Amino acid sequence: MEEQFLMGAIRVTFYFDPISPYAWLASKALARIEDIGGEIVFQPVLFAGLLNAHGQKGPAEVAAKRRYMFRDVMREATRAGLPFKAPPGHPFNSLQALRMCLAVTEAGPRRRFALAVMAACWEQGRDISDLAVLKHIAFECGLAADELAAQARQAGIKVQLAADTEQAIGDGVFGVPTFKVDGDLFWGADRVHSLLRYLQGARIDEAALADILARPAMAER
Repeated sequence: MEEQFLMGAIRVTFYFDPISPYAWLASKALARIEDIGGEIVFQPVLFAGLLNAHGQKGPAEVAAKRRYMFRDVMREATRAGLPFKAPPGHPFNSLQALRMCLAVTEAGPRRRFALAVMAACWEQGRDISDLAVLKHIAFECGLAADELAAQARQAGIKVQLAADTEQAIGDGVFGVPTFKVDGDLFWGADRVHSLLRYLQGARIDEAALADILARPAMAER
């Protein structure tokens, strides 16, 4: 299908947590979204908070899913020609990384830092739960590393990350990566093609969807 370019940019919110290798994979598709008129807004959210809100376990917390996830990500990285090393351990604490991303308030620098953090984790195998590593990444991105780290420790940033995560939950976000456009959600690195089709004008039958969702459950587990 030929790409149809949109008239003006459409805001596409990218919910991410660098703890997810799929968020890293999705970040590699951002140029495809922007090429047809999507304007990416980087929104850090705490994956653990999403899981808790929806009563879920993360894939790394279920042995069979953890094995599958890393095999699957390695296959996708190989297919895309991407280097893949993975962090020293997983899962890890991503709070500092998320708070530092949030503390970068300008869109361009936040994008640069967020992408660098994900690449450092999944492509270079660096420990992004280590503040020294995060500060070095910030320095590599041309940011004032010590100042950024200090800002990320402020109570306001901690409260904002929690509030942003709660807002995402309220909007229906349950995992990362998720893209939101016009209130519609696209979850997973493997659904970028659906997002691209949406941006090009493809829509589902909302009345049919409403009818399906209104049907009762016929069994309980």
